[in-house]
Amino acid sequence: MQTPEVTDIVDRLRTLVEERYVFPDAAAEISARLAARRDSYPTDLAAFAAAVTADLQSVNGDKHLRLLHHAEPQPEQVPGDDAAEYAAMAQWADRTCGGVAAARRLPGDVGLLEITPVLFPAVLVGDVYAAAFTLLAPVQALIVDLRGCLGGEPSAVGLFMSYLWDHEPVQLTGMYERATDQVRQSWTHAHVPGRRYGRDRPLYVLTSERTFSGGEALAYDVQQTGRGTVVGAQTRGGAHPREGFRLHPHLEATISVARAVSPVSGTNWESVGVTPDVPVATEQALAAAYRSALEHVCRQAGPSAAEARAALDAGALL
Repeated sequence: MQTPEVTDIVDRLRTLVEERYVFPDAAAEISARLAARRDSYPTDLAAFAAAVTADLQSVNGDKHLRLLHHAEPQPEQVPGDDAAEYAAMAQWADRTCGGVAAARRLPGDVGLLEITPVLFPAVLVGDVYAAAFTLLAPVQALIVDLRGCLGGEPSAVGLFMSYLWDHEPVQLTGMYERATDQVRQSWTHAHVPGRRYGRDRPLYVLTSERTFSGGEALAYDVQQTGRGTVVGAQTRGGAHPREGFRLHPHLEATISVARAVSPVSGTNWESVGVTPDVPVATEQALAAAYRSALEHVCRQAGPSAAEARAALDAGALL
């Protein structure tokens, strides 16, 4: 006989899945599986969360469908009040330089911009991106390292891509939302603060097996628009934006409420991940991209070519 607490959590989770999950047919199947397994779940909260997560993902492998166990009690959610979540996200962004772990010029006039742990909402990091791209705008080639980017917010992807494009907007991957039964489009911005890198010079985007969600969205848009070259390993495969719901002081359900839709392919990277244009081991991705960038700079006229040749001759491949 299952405890009333576990039964209540499972029933509320089933309702959330049925009402909110972006795929109604899969939602019905997932809900039925949770109901069938309800009496066999462990009562230890961490083990319970792991078992439920496995069942949530068993139908279609959606990695954003989870029951998360938090060691520390989570505050009550107040409908329509996102102030606490925003404040926590802002503090996280402040502690991590807005997700910009590195923005520097490498020998040979190649820029390196490393994004980790996530692409924070544009409203929080617009000034950080403006500063980073203003610094790197003059380089002859740019490497964007997303190997440690574990997620992100769609507005940040659009803003970031805007610095890699020109003033003429291009359509990016949008979001089909179950609640509206429509695709919310996304475009690059006609104006951005600071300087753009632009769309004409070489761009290399590094990926890894850890790159997920918003990080994948950026790599996918770079690939789909033909803007640059993706170098590294196949990504994790999470293309469904999610919302969090507190079901217990220590348990949070995350439900995918939308799905990404590319205007080019009509699909996304869910479950399969982003396939690199140049597949190499994660730890070799930077060296591979840097060599390619230096070779490009060597073919250009001017003092940067000599510096790039010297870097190649010195084996400065990071």
